[in-house]
Amino acid sequence: MPPHCDSLDGPVVTAAREALEKQDVDLVLPYVHEEGEAEVREAFRLATTARTLGSTGREVADRWFFETVVRVHRAGEGAPFTGLKPAGLDIGPVIPVAERAVETGSADELARLLCDIVRRQVEARHSRAMACKEHAADGVSAAREYVEATLGLEVWAHHLYQQAMAAPHEGAGGRRRSVG
Repeated sequence: MPPHCDSLDGPVVTAAREALEKQDVDLVLPYVHEEGEAEVREAFRLATTARTLGSTGREVADRWFFETVVRVHRAGEGAPFTGLKPAGLDIGPVIPVAERAVETGSADELARLLCDIVRRQVEARHSRAMACKEHAADGVSAAREYVEATLGLEVWAHHLYQQAMAAPHEGAGGRRRSVG
């Protein structure tokens, strides 16, 4: 899963926070699978009640609601809940560009970024295999390096292809529908 669905500044907690502030559970329900909706609705009911018990009650209720929603969200992806992560984590270059693609309506920047990353990786892995190939006849050790580099390129390319063709969240065992 993207590395920030379980962070305090990720989209799931952001939606959960907005749901609590606006007292509208429907704002967070798109982030949970249908089977988890009843649990989130009940957690929302309990959290909104507990929030009326002062600042400490509000803080505990909010945190518990965030954890519940993220746990149910992750379960819908077939992924474990490992706790809430702090805000501001380094999520790498791809997620912000993907988010911008959705905001702007253009996938151009994201396509360029991913194509550039893949091209650099293909070139580096291929170059290693070709360098090893030149020495493959120099003995078993050199031949093993060549086989390792060649199979490494092939397996990496195969996994990349499978992931590119997979349904969203499929790598995490999720239930989401295929794209394209």
